[in-house]
Amino acid sequence: MKKIVVFASGSGTNAENIIKYFKGSAIGEVVGVYTNNANAGVIDRAKNNAVPVTIFTKLELYESELLQNINAIQPDLIVLAGFLLKFPDAIITAYPDKIINIHPALLPKYGGKGMYGMHVHKAVVENKEKETGITIHYVNENYDEGATIFQKQVTVLGTDTPEVVAEKIHELEQKYFPGVVEDLLKSKS
Repeated sequence: MKKIVVFASGSGTNAENIIKYFKGSAIGEVVGVYTNNANAGVIDRAKNNAVPVTIFTKLELYESELLQNINAIQPDLIVLAGFLLKFPDAIITAYPDKIINIHPALLPKYGGKGMYGMHVHKAVVENKEKETGITIHYVNENYDEGATIFQKQVTVLGTDTPEVVAEKIHELEQKYFPGVVEDLLKSKS
């Protein structure tokens, strides 16, 4: 059984979707959720699905204790699902090609520091893009620059608001993210 840990900073809809997708799976399971936000919705979503939660500070993220905690689990995949802090080099080095992130745009467009959530959707609308989408990519030492694993596009209409774009992106995330995680776990067998 492959072990997945999920990092999230917010409401946790993608984390919960992945947790539920792997419930009863013979391939893998989410064995822990990590968050830097003591008020994040992901905490209740994880607890409601009987998944242990670790809350940490930004300082603790970059100290060796969190890496030791992860090492004790020995995850096969670390999934960033709406995790807003830069991932530490020490964990990236310890888990090469085992850390993935989902980004709410078609990278390399609208990536980098500060480009998350509604910031991305507003930029897409303001720049009158005809399409946007999701990118699932490996995590490296730079924001949103790791190798692309999967992209899926969606049309942006001239009448779409950032909120409408956000809904379209959320639908793509919910539909495709768990399956991409499953495919990665199968490929690492």
